[in-house]
Amino acid sequence: MRTIPKLYLIDNGFPTIYGVKDEGFRMENLVAVELLRRKHYWKPLMEVNYWESRGREVDFVVREGGRVKELIQVTPSLDLDVRRRELSALSAASKALKCRNLIAITKEDEGTEEWDGRRIRPIPLWKWLLSSSAT
Repeated sequence: MRTIPKLYLIDNGFPTIYGVKDEGFRMENLVAVELLRRKHYWKPLMEVNYWESRGREVDFVVREGGRVKELIQVTPSLDLDVRRRELSALSAASKALKCRNLIAITKEDEGTEEWDGRRIRPIPLWKWLLSSSAT
C-alpha cells in the first residue's frame, strides 16, 4: 500500500534485516498489512488512507462507502511527550472528518482517554490483531 509519502512493506522482516530498529514504524507497517488483509478477505469496499493537516497526521483513515468509519493512530506508547502529539492529531482529524470512532494502537496501553472532548480508545497491538472485527 502506498500513499505519498507513506510506504509499507508486505513483510515486516525486511525492515528487521536492514537494521530498522524503529518500533513505531514496524508496528505501523504491521497494522497497514493487517488492514489490507481485512480489506481483501472481509471488506472489499473498505478504503484505507491517512490524514495530514497543519503538521498533524493520523496514520489510518478507514472508510467504507465514502463514510469515514474509523481513525487509527499507531504509537508504541502514550507517554506524556507522545500523548499530546498523537491524541491531538486524532482529535483534529475526528473534527475534520466527522468521525468519533478513534483508536490508538499501542504496545501496552488500554482503556479510554478523553482528549479535547473526544473519546479515544487505546488498545494493545496484539489485542487489535486478534479482534474479530474487520474494522
